[in-house]
Amino acid sequence: MNNISTIAKKEIRSYFYSPAAYILLGFFLLLTGWLYGSHLFLIKEASLRNIFQLIPLILIFLVPAITMRSISEERNSGTIELLCTSPVRDSEIILGKFYAAFFLLSTAIIFTLFYGIIISFISSPDWGIIIAAYIGLLLMGAAYSAIGIFGSTISKNQIVGFVFSFFIILIFYLIDKFLYLFPAWLGSILQYISIDFHFQNIARGVIDSRDVIYYLSVIVLFLFFARQSLTKHKYL
Repeated sequence: MNNISTIAKKEIRSYFYSPAAYILLGFFLLLTGWLYGSHLFLIKEASLRNIFQLIPLILIFLVPAITMRSISEERNSGTIELLCTSPVRDSEIILGKFYAAFFLLSTAIIFTLFYGIIISFISSPDWGIIIAAYIGLLLMGAAYSAIGIFGSTISKNQIVGFVFSFFIILIFYLIDKFLYLFPAWLGSILQYISIDFHFQNIARGVIDSRDVIYYLSVIVLFLFFARQSLTKHKYL
C-alpha cells in the first residue's frame, strides 16, 4: 500500500508541476461553466440537468487526455525500467497511476458542485438527486480512468494511448444508442454493457447495487488488462 501511495503522490505532483493539469482543469471548468451559465441565463432554467447530460460527453475527451501520459511517458523516457527493477509490483504501479488520474478527475468534477450551490440560492433543487448524479459521475470517471490507464500501457506514444482509450470509451458510451439495429435479446446485453445506461439510472436518484457492481467490474477488468499489458510491454 505504501508503494501505491508513493507512486500516486509522485504522479499527482507531476500533474501539477506541469501546465497540463491547469490547462485541462481550466478547460473543463470553463466549458461546464459556459454550459451552466447559458442554461441559467438564456433558457431561464435553474437546474443541473444539462450539466449531467454533457459532462459524460466531455469526459470522453478529458480522461484520455489525463491518462495518456501515465505509463507511455515512463516507457518513452526509460524510467519505467528503473521503476520496474525497484521492489514495486506491476499492479502497484498501475494502481498508483490510476488513483492519481482519478484524483485529478474527481477534483474537476467536485468543483462543479459550486453550480449546485448557486442554484440553491434561487430555487429548491433536489439534493438527493444531485448527490446521486455526482456519485454516478465519479463512478463513470473511475471506469473511464481505468480504461485510460490501460490505453497508456499499449504504446510509448502518448497520442496512440489517447486515441486507443478514446475509442474504447466512445464505444462503451454509444453502445446503447443503436439498440434498434439489433435483435431484442442482443439489445438487452448491449444495454447492460453501456456505461451511459448505468449513469442515467443513478442520475435519476436511485443508486442500485447492479449499477455500482457494473462500474466496479469495468474498473477491475481494465486495471487487470493494464497490469497484463504493462508486464508484457515494459521492456519493449
